[in-house]
Amino acid sequence: MTSVLLNNVDHHDLRIITRGGSEFGDSVNQVMVFPTEFEQVQREFPIVLRKDGEGKLRPVALLGLDRDENLFLGPDGGWLCENVPALLQRGPFSIAAPGGGQGDPQIMIDPDHPRVSKSEGEPIFLEHGGNAPVLEKMLGVLRAIYVGNGLLDPMVEAFEAAGLLRPFNLQLRVGPDKAYAISDAVTIDRERLAALGGEDLAALNKSGFLQSAFLIAASLGNLQRLVDRKGARLAAAGDA
Repeated sequence: MTSVLLNNVDHHDLRIITRGGSEFGDSVNQVMVFPTEFEQVQREFPIVLRKDGEGKLRPVALLGLDRDENLFLGPDGGWLCENVPALLQRGPFSIAAPGGGQGDPQIMIDPDHPRVSKSEGEPIFLEHGGNAPVLEKMLGVLRAIYVGNGLLDPMVEAFEAAGLLRPFNLQLRVGPDKAYAISDAVTIDRERLAALGGEDLAALNKSGFLQSAFLIAASLGNLQRLVDRKGARLAAAGDA
């Protein structure tokens, strides 16, 4: 996988396949999300924090209960939700930070990505070289990722300073015979959040992460929807 600088000369004829599908890497049961998209993501998915490969707490949206399971992908590969996490939307596009920290970030594309085609999907550029609607949308997605990535460490630090983080372990029962465990996760302590006052509340609000804390806490209301989706999937397969 090699990304190159996107331009309307070399890539004028390229198109982007925008539908969801396992062939595009969408069959995952969780995906990292960013504070810049919490408002949209929490409408559909539970958000918890888990440690990444470097041991850093990162927010992830839960998409399924079994390995490589995305309960928000339909049998035809289409998305069954209105809000798709940014990392699953971006496809072949990425952002390269400017050299030496000077100038604007550069938009990159991986021409070998499975979403890239010359015969199928939506054009990246207009006939005379301007940005087509799909590229304009992707610029917004990349901006959310780029800005949001820089907020991850400060957000976790702000939550820790306010004493908001607590371990999260839960058994989800799907039908009479199946249960799934959500473990090794961290969430927002609702009672602590509701009791914040004085300096702690002011500090969290000043950091800009007070709303993020409320959105993560509220997102856990989607756990039952996840269970319902799993139950419906099992019933359709004749396993319930």
